[in-house]
Amino acid sequence: MFLELIATFAVGIGAAGLALVAGHLSRGRLPRYAAPIAAGIAMLCYAVWSEYTWADRTLSTLPESVEVVSAVEEAKFWKPWTYVVPQVTRMMVLDRAGVQTNPTVPEILLADIYLFGRWAVPVKRPQLVDCAKAARADVSEAALADPSQAEWLVVGVEDPVIKALCQS
Repeated sequence: MFLELIATFAVGIGAAGLALVAGHLSRGRLPRYAAPIAAGIAMLCYAVWSEYTWADRTLSTLPESVEVVSAVEEAKFWKPWTYVVPQVTRMMVLDRAGVQTNPTVPEILLADIYLFGRWAVPVKRPQLVDCAKAARADVSEAALADPSQAEWLVVGVEDPVIKALCQS
């Protein structure tokens, strides 16, 4: 967050500098207030760009084996443009390369789910998935040893994790 604030200020200073150069080259035809206006517009544009590209930039740093199973788009009243084009603020990502099965219970899958949020620390949530029952459970030591000990939550076939793992 701090680095993004620094980048926003740098964009503003750069835009103000360009406006000052343009004013000098136009022999004073550009008004003196052009530099702060250019800085403000550039900083706002950079902040909007940064918010809207956050999800894609985050995904570009992850391995090829990950897949977004759910993305939350939000609109905020202090960002009126998000009512026109909502921005992704949170997403749930599945690591397909890490999906495992237990030889003793092959119908139960073990998958790593990552939860990403704008301005939040990513969270890894290993999940047990039962495709036949359309159910998920958080992983615990007892559940890894015996999946019947897990606290299963029947989420249905419309759940994004069930869709991604069981309907592919």
